Amino acid sequence: ILVNESTVVSSASKQFLTNLDDTLLGTGISHQHRSVNKFHFPLNTTQIQKGKMKFSMLAIAAAAFASGVEGFAGTPLNNGFIVRNNHSLKMSAAVEVDTKTALATAANEARGLAMDSIAAAHSGHMGLPLGAAEIGATLYGGLLQYNAKDPKWMNRDRFILSAGHGSMFIYSWLNLAGYDLPMEEVKNFRQHHSMTPGHPEFPNSEHNTPGIECTTGPLGQGVANAVGFAASEKMAAATYNTEEHTIFDHHIFALAGDGCFQEGVSAEAATFAAHEKLDNLIVLYDSNEVTLDKMAEYTQSEDILKRYEAYGWEVFDIDGHDLDAVEEAISAAKANNNGKPKFIKCNTIIGKGMEETEGTNAAHGEAGVPYVDNAKKNIGLPVDEKWYVSEGTRDFFSGVQKANDEKYDEWQATYSAWSEANPELAKQLTDAIEDNVMPADEMIKAIPEMASDSEATRVSGYKAIQEISKLVPHYISGSADLHGSCRNYIDGAGNFGAGFDKSYSGKNLYFGIREHAMGSILNGFAYHGIFKASGSTFAVFVDYFRPTIRVASLAELGRVSYILTHDSIGVGEDGPTHQPVETVSGLRVIPNLDVYRPADAEETVAAFVSSVTRKNGPTALVFSRQNLDQNVDMPAMERREGALKGGYVAKKETEDLDIIILATGSEVQHALKAAADLPGARVVSVPCFEAFERQSDEYKESVLPSSCTKRIAMEAGVSGLWYKYASKVVGVDRFGFSAPGDIVMKELGMSPENLSEQIASM
Repeated sequence: ILVNESTVVSSASKQFLTNLDDTLLGTGISHQHRSVNKFHFPLNTTQIQKGKMKFSMLAIAAAAFASGVEGFAGTPLNNGFIVRNNHSLKMSAAVEVDTKTALATAANEARGLAMDSIAAAHSGHMGLPLGAAEIGATLYGGLLQYNAKDPKWMNRDRFILSAGHGSMFIYSWLNLAGYDLPMEEVKNFRQHHSMTPGHPEFPNSEHNTPGIECTTGPLGQGVANAVGFAASEKMAAATYNTEEHTIFDHHIFALAGDGCFQEGVSAEAATFAAHEKLDNLIVLYDSNEVTLDKMAEYTQSEDILKRYEAYGWEVFDIDGHDLDAVEEAISAAKANNNGKPKFIKCNTIIGKGMEETEGTNAAHGEAGVPYVDNAKKNIGLPVDEKWYVSEGTRDFFSGVQKANDEKYDEWQATYSAWSEANPELAKQLTDAIEDNVMPADEMIKAIPEMASDSEATRVSGYKAIQEISKLVPHYISGSADLHGSCRNYIDGAGNFGAGFDKSYSGKNLYFGIREHAMGSILNGFAYHGIFKASGSTFAVFVDYFRPTIRVASLAELGRVSYILTHDSIGVGEDGPTHQPVETVSGLRVIPNLDVYRPADAEETVAAFVSSVTRKNGPTALVFSRQNLDQNVDMPAMERREGALKGGYVAKKETEDLDIIILATGSEVQHALKAAADLPGARVVSVPCFEAFERQSDEYKESVLPSSCTKRIAMEAGVSGLWYKYASKVVGVDRFGFSAPGDIVMKELGMSPENLSEQIASM
């Protein structure tokens, strides 16, 4: 209850507070927070003695305003206290109590929506939506900066449900908050073509749910995505804010559970966030002490708060059902720009309100379906009315929207003034948000010819990325401690972060040896919707972050790409641990991922151009360590144009077509040499299977005429996928060994001589 300084407090209450002091101090809780002038009146002194602060202030509030007796006095009632009101209590206190009552009502109605939808689907996870309802009420009821009528507002706070299995949590709150998510869609939870899929999905060709900021489900990735959002916001603020106008100053929220913090990706990302001082990031830990199989204590015993504090985060430990405590912690986290990301441990009861399952691992899934009616009755909802939302809750959120409109209109005025004062910067920002880039066929012409001698495609990539950065100002790149080897550093663009030579406007990110976090952070940049981001490592290490590539592909993130070098057994001396043989084919089987393995410098330019002009999915750029010959017999622009199509004729037969030799990457040079003395041989370079398959049937037939069935393919990797195009494949269906790269290549058959022998045997 808010107690203003002018409020008369009875001597009995003063004595009560004084006597309570020692008990409170014994639990580390103070009865008075002088900075906010609040007294906390516990309902249950036994709970205090145990240090358990899981109580609600609403009963006290109701008692306070129901009584009209002079002063405040503690009177025993059900082992608690009635608090009596003095007439001098100011209206602000009454408004505060009314707001808390509305939030508590909304929390219970959100619980009801989740229960009814999961019961109707006979599928879903009740635990989090019921257990974290007060957190949702506090965020969407006032502390989250958003405009439900403009869900893509660039300066909105972002909310990521890392614990994506609890998706009815966010669907309920989006409906209550006024987003364009109709109740019929809430009722259609987990059904075909609904806006409410089983796990939240970033708007894509399958689903378009306003208010969903990111695809989540694989635990831990949402926390790491949030780090990417926070880094992107810092970069946007540093790039576009001016001394006169602030257009970016929003916060990033993520709600996560025990499973998210057991997954290692969250730890990797958390250390990056702390090191780069991303104090605009607020992670809410739904600490209900439950995992799916067992209670959490069965598999974890660390103090997560101490772990995050050691990383460099500011930590809070609160009762996640106490609306006051949740509000105070989130408000403090938003207000404190101290260079530390914020971690709020919200102690909650999983499945709260469903007494048959609450507090147990049975509450995690849909085991509570048989008890829905009883649970709704227990929390005061009508049993016979499904998906019930009171008129009072709708009115309350209308008021929230009105308040949000005022902030939104103020921001729009600031943005207009900023745009007028900074027209070039405004155009750059518009292009960034709308991802306006020149078409691929124009961009390949805007980049000078490489005119390279024999060189590794990673070196060609270094040259290409400099040109890409000039043509796409919102393009950024980073590396998992391998800038020097992967060669994707953008010259003159500065380094991102805090301390040393870094700034938040820098375009080069140093992720450290944290590949999984890098992948998730890159996705976070893409979801945030301002920058296009790439990240690099050795190809063999892509399995460290393969899950993030899969999510980027299904989320159709065209703003992200991966630079993967040292692509084959040509790595040589480092041996089979560092020689990928299955990796490239393993990437090719991921739907909606373009995998480019260019053969020379000009194909590398086309691969980069494709990666930054593609709109509906990510791209993997796979480059060689060793030098490759250039196909100088074919004009550079023809190679670029052909590579954009994924496959093209790199050398045309000079007599009747007898055989087609297909190759990619470093093996195209061998195919060209083997075909030199075969006038009936056609060489087809296939840098990208996926792009080639998107071409018209007529084009594919022109490159690979069905009349010619004598075909052989060559790649320094596993052979399986090539049989789609060829009847015979020269591949590497085993692991390599440690030796100089040219020796490994020759010993495992990757030479023009061996290819010629195989052709002769056909």
